Amino acid sequence: MNPVLHALRCVGSTSPARVAWFTGLSESDVESDLIDLAVAGLVSYERAFGAWSLTETGRARDAFDTSAELDASGTRPALAAAFEDFLVLNPELLDLCTAWQIRSDGTVNDHTDTAYDARVLALFADLHARAVEVIAALAAAAPRFARYSLRLTSSLRRAQAGELDRLADTMDSYHAIWAELHEDLLATRGITRWSG
Repeated sequence: MNPVLHALRCVGSTSPARVAWFTGLSESDVESDLIDLAVAGLVSYERAFGAWSLTETGRARDAFDTSAELDASGTRPALAAAFEDFLVLNPELLDLCTAWQIRSDGTVNDHTDTAYDARVLALFADLHARAVEVIAALAAAAPRFARYSLRLTSSLRRAQAGELDRLADTMDSYHAIWAELHEDLLATRGITRWSG
């Protein structure tokens, strides 16, 4: 499976820098790979947006390669079980992101109430401890999932250190990385969002 191609499947149209952050590859290696993938007709560059995206051929190729990866490793059942555990955590994560942005009385959380923020951060930390266990199970089935644990941990630690936007308000926030993980799981299992 090509990690650059798969990154575009999970994050959508984006820059080489974001693909590099997703994959752990250098930006120059990503750019080189994108050029090769474009020559093969698997990706295209959207000049108006300054972003790379999958072509339909690229999407089909990634789906085939991802399925073949699971078939070769024999880990499809383990991944399915870990996915079910992820689905248990997903609504909790969404509720925490809402609580981080909107207080229970419906007002915007302006982060001036440090006690409130500390409570929500503690709940994020609790969810994260459980998420790391689920990601470890995913990584045992497909090692590329291990990067999500590192990325989520980094975002949580930065939020705990005072970078409050790292939970739900940036492209590299905990919530954004979680959404990429969710999309990766759906893609890996061959599920489209509208098919359940």
